[in-house]
Amino acid sequence: MARSETRPVVTLRSTAGTGQTYVTRKSRRNTPDRLELRKYDPAAGQHVVFREAR
Repeated sequence: MARSETRPVVTLRSTAGTGQTYVTRKSRRNTPDRLELRKYDPAAGQHVVFREAR
């Protein structure tokens, strides 16, 4: 799969402070701001907000 500047790979870091991360792609055209997704954090044992880290 070719790398694309319009869909870069971003790291999502847990806001619970556990250090858990997810890696995903996002569309810069549709979401120019930092991405926030609610995902499961196994270290915290619950769903928490994960924010895009730069």
